[in-house]
Amino acid sequence: MSSTEFRSAFKTAAVIGAGTIGLSWTALFAGHGLTVKVTDPRPDLAEAVAAALAEFAPHLAAQGLDVTGLADRVHLAADVADAVRDADVVQENGPENLEFKQDLFAQLVAAAPARALLLSSSSAIPSTAFTGDLADASRVLIGHPFNPPHLIPLVEVVPGERTGEAAVRAAVAFYTLLGRVPVVERKEIPGFVGNRLQNALSREAIYLVEQGVVTPEDLDRVMTNSLGIRWATVGPFLGSHLGGGPGGYRHLAEHLGVSMKKLWAGLGQPSQSPEETERLVEAVEKAYGSSPYSQLAEARDRKQLAVLSALDSAERKEEN
Repeated sequence: MSSTEFRSAFKTAAVIGAGTIGLSWTALFAGHGLTVKVTDPRPDLAEAVAAALAEFAPHLAAQGLDVTGLADRVHLAADVADAVRDADVVQENGPENLEFKQDLFAQLVAAAPARALLLSSSSAIPSTAFTGDLADASRVLIGHPFNPPHLIPLVEVVPGERTGEAAVRAAVAFYTLLGRVPVVERKEIPGFVGNRLQNALSREAIYLVEQGVVTPEDLDRVMTNSLGIRWATVGPFLGSHLGGGPGGYRHLAEHLGVSMKKLWAGLGQPSQSPEETERLVEAVEKAYGSSPYSQLAEARDRKQLAVLSALDSAERKEEN
C-alpha cells in the first residue's frame, strides 16, 4: 500500500478508551493528519484530551510531524457508536478484561463500517479469546503498542484464528505509515512477545531485590548502563551472535551453552508474598517516590526521544 493509498484508506480513526495508551494513540493519529474521534466514560475526557495533546505535541514535532492544528483534528464522541460511525480504523484501549472485550467488539462489529479495521491494544489477551461469537472476526486483530505509543515504535500485530490476511496487511501498512515498527506474530500466546520478555526480566529483577542482592535503583543502573544500551541497538540474538566473536552464535552456543543452561536452572522465583511485596513496593518508593509522576515521565520521554534520534541518525549514516 503506497502512501497515497494509505491516506485514501485511512482518514478517520476512532479511539475507544482514553487512558494513558488511548490518549497517546490519539495524539499520534492526529499528528499524522487523521481525523480522530475519542470516546471514554471518564467525566474529565475533554480536559484529559486537551492536556495530552498539549503535552505530546513537542514529542510529535521532534519526530518531524507538523502539529499545527493538532487539536482541531480531534473530536469527542458521545459513545462507542458515535465514535466508530465513520471510522476507517478503530483502536480499542479498554480494560484488560475478557468479558469487557467480548461485549465491546460485538458493538464495534455492529456499529463500525464494514471497511473499518478493528484493532485492540490488548497487552495479554489474544483476539481469538474475545471474537468467538462475532459474526465477522476477519477484520479484528491485536495492535499492541508499548507505552507510550506515540514515542515507542513497536506495535505487535497479532492475528486471531479468524483474522483475514487482508486485515493483517492493512494493519502493517497502517502502523508503518504512522512511523511505527509493526512485527507480525503468527502464533497467539498470552502476553505476546514483548510483555513476555519484559515479565521474564522483571521476575528475575524482583527476585534479586527480594534476595538483597541489589537495590531497585542499582538494578536500574545495571540495566541502563549495559543491557539497555546493547539491546536498544542490536537486540538479544544479534547481541549474542556478536558475543560469539567471528564464530558467531554457533561458537557461543558450543562453548557457553552448558553454562548458560545451568544459569537458567538457577534463575529465581520471587515469593511475592504480601510481606515481600510490601517490602519491594517500599524499596521502589524510597528510590523514586519523592519525584512526581509527571517529572519522571517527562525525563523518561526526553531520554527515549534522544535514543530514537541517535539511532535514526546512525541508520541514516549507514544508508549513506
